[in-house]
Amino acid sequence: MPSARPLRADARRNREALLSAARQAFLGGDTDAHVEDIARSAGVAVGTLYRHFETREALIEEVYRAEVDSLCAAPADLLDQHAPEEALRRFLLLLVDHAAVGKGMSVVLESIMATDSPVFRDARTRMGEALTRLLDAGSAAGAIRGDVTGPTLLRALGGICAMRVTEGWLDEARQITALLFDGLRYAAPRAR
Repeated sequence: MPSARPLRADARRNREALLSAARQAFLGGDTDAHVEDIARSAGVAVGTLYRHFETREALIEEVYRAEVDSLCAAPADLLDQHAPEEALRRFLLLLVDHAAVGKGMSVVLESIMATDSPVFRDARTRMGEALTRLLDAGSAAGAIRGDVTGPTLLRALGGICAMRVTEGWLDEARQITALLFDGLRYAAPRAR
């Protein structure tokens, strides 16, 4: 776990290199990647890895947390660049793509699901809040119905993304997401 003091520049670079190497390994499907392989790929010693991450699970959690951070930062940019309903549509597709990326991490994530790690609860909460922000903006613009919450929409997407185990699921998930988005626009008060 990182200390309260800011990391020196070289330590920060090492930490970022470790996270990048772990992300590439886990998301690339190397679910059995050992810490030695990750450290070697990052160009650092195993001891350096353990100075930043006490366990392999702590490294996995941090990779996943960084993915969620990136995802949950997207609504602000999307709302700056697009109308609220288009921002929501794009974010829904980002969530489906996140599930596709998560497919590569699913096995390694299972190792921390059995622990009392709050990483998944926190991720669900943050993704629900991001969706709520987009739904509220769409509702205020009169383009999205106002009777759906972010957590409810996230559960619906969770059902769609649970199809990951089937061949060709991503195209079908995007198609179902488009139908879900159409439903969010149905019965929305029309702006005059």
